[in-house]
Amino acid sequence: MNEVRIDKWMWATRIFKTRTIATEACKKNRIAINGVNVKASRMIKVGDIIQVRKPPVTYSFKVLALTERRMGAKLVPDFLENVTTPDQYELLEMNRISGFVDRSKGMGRPTKKDRREMEQFTDSSYVNDGFDFDFDFDTTGE
Repeated sequence: MNEVRIDKWMWATRIFKTRTIATEACKKNRIAINGVNVKASRMIKVGDIIQVRKPPVTYSFKVLALTERRMGAKLVPDFLENVTTPDQYELLEMNRISGFVDRSKGMGRPTKKDRREMEQFTDSSYVNDGFDFDFDFDTTGE
């Protein structure tokens, strides 16, 4: 076996849960081989670098071996090597830290908890209108 379909290999190596999802990712131009977007029927070979865009991160995998059969998670490292750059993982961590402030499109309306946190943050009781010190304005004109 010198070549395997990209969708079958990604499903077999557990990058995607189902082959249908792998095929859909190819249709949405989220899969690239050596920097070129590919169709699900594209054949891959050992040594190819596959980029998988799962927003906000682009994962990169090097093909070590070929297979069409799904395997246990313990066997996956024999078939692929994760060569994703550290800056991509920093993007993921930053996205995780940002929390509810940067709501993604399609997340819907803020929850009641989100609303209360926003109101607490912008509540006037936290903003002190008075000053802790007095101004020494010279009213005599000197």
